[in-house]
This record gives sequence, C-alpha cells and structure tokens, in this order.
Amino acid sequence: MARLAVPVAVRWGDLDAYGHVNNVAVLRLLEEARVAAFWHPGDGEPAHPTAVLRAGPGADTVTVVAKHEVEYLAPFGHLRDGVVVELWIGRLGGASIDICYEIRGAGGGEGADDGARRAGPFVRATSTLVMLDAATNAPRRLGDAERAAWEPYVEAPVPHRRRG
Repeated sequence: MARLAVPVAVRWGDLDAYGHVNNVAVLRLLEEARVAAFWHPGDGEPAHPTAVLRAGPGADTVTVVAKHEVEYLAPFGHLRDGVVVELWIGRLGGASIDICYEIRGAGGGEGADDGARRAGPFVRATSTLVMLDAATNAPRRLGDAERAAWEPYVEAPVPHRRRG
C-alpha cells in the first residue's frame, strides 16, 4: 500500500468559535495537499513522484473538482506541528481520478498533546478530479505518463459511511 504523506500547516484562522478546525478550512487543507501531490512546481524537482500536472500559462490541462465527499471523524484544533494529509488514488478513470485522503496529527513536538496528535484520522475524504483539455474545456483522457505516475498509489477507496 503506497500513500503520499503531505504535511500541511494549520493556521490559527482555521479555527471556529469552538476551537476546532472549521469545515471550510478542512477543504483548504485537502486542497493544499492535493496541489502539492499532483502539480509540478514548475522549476526543480517535485516533492512527490505523482506531481505530473502543470498549471499556469501554456498548460495543456485544466482540472476541475467534480465532487467532494468528506467525513469528519473527530474534531481537531490548532496543532503546532500541523497535520499530515495522506493521499492515494481510489479510482483511475478515463478522464477523472478519485483522490482519497486521511488527515492525521503530525506528531510530537514542543507542547504536543501526544494523545491528540497521534490520534486519527480526524477526517476521511474523497475528491473526484476531472481532466479537461485547456484549449477546448472538454474532458480529456488520462495520459500514459499520468497513469504510470499514479498507478503505484491506487488502493481501495475510502469506505464512506452511507445512511438511509
């Protein structure tokens, strides 16, 4: 089982009136991890072997989020060491991928509450990301280089709980 582990800072402004990370801020944490994991930084080597997408002027692909599904498993507040977002791919489709996530505490550090920091996951989520041709805005098939970079990170999708 191969997963990417992306550290992300939790900002003081991410907290709600109860001292927990707000649900909107959780989506930002997921976005920051997703961008770090899948978009090439433009210069130098990317931090993750999955960072094969290019953004900005001249890019041939535009990506859009078609869906988010988020389950909040435990509240968490400001963690001085931030969080680690684990990512993997739950599905490689023709023109889309399902990116799966778990948010966990980053671990120890000065002033750490070891029980709370090592607990987790706090959140499990899935985002469906669709690849679009930048010139036409029509869905485009995943390329061989993308599949080769992403296939080692495919595992079972997040088992979201369903009600009803």
